[in-house]
Amino acid sequence: MSGGGTPGRIATRRVHTGRVISLDVDTVEYPDGSVGELEMVRHPGASAVVPFLSDPDGSDPQVLLLRQYRYAAAGLLYEIPAGRLEPGELPLACAERELREETGCTAERLEPLFTMFTTPGFTDERIHLFMAVGITRGVAVPERDEFIELVTRPLSEALAMIERGEIQDAKTALALLYAAGFKAAR
Repeated sequence: MSGGGTPGRIATRRVHTGRVISLDVDTVEYPDGSVGELEMVRHPGASAVVPFLSDPDGSDPQVLLLRQYRYAAAGLLYEIPAGRLEPGELPLACAERELREETGCTAERLEPLFTMFTTPGFTDERIHLFMAVGITRGVAVPERDEFIELVTRPLSEALAMIERGEIQDAKTALALLYAAGFKAAR
């Protein structure tokens, strides 16, 4: 790789500011020293939670999923509770809030799983993934544009749903697979 300066942003121009995202056109220097423009979707980040309704170390623990209407997907998707970070909000606090709002549940303990980039080719969005244990049920308070049905499944069935293509949401599939592979009993 022949080098120019240090790769990174040289300049940025805001094209759109919306309720959820902003769009910038960045002038960047690439690792080989060349310069180009990239459209970048800016997102404040999010947290998502795999809620275990039974002991994750037990035999085939129960997980709570959302069956949620998504306009962009033209229908219903199975997902884990998730939402964007509020200004100044820590990822753990966001995970607790989204779990409570979307499911009505609170957790005795939230454990960090990992942080992922959703689509680094065009957005800086990162999702912080957690698993929740010691769940207490309550009353959900979804946002006005959230249409959610709560669905309980054994972890083995949730994994089979991924394999069959019934869970198509990337953060959900990855979080469930991670939790099953590294955190829950196998």
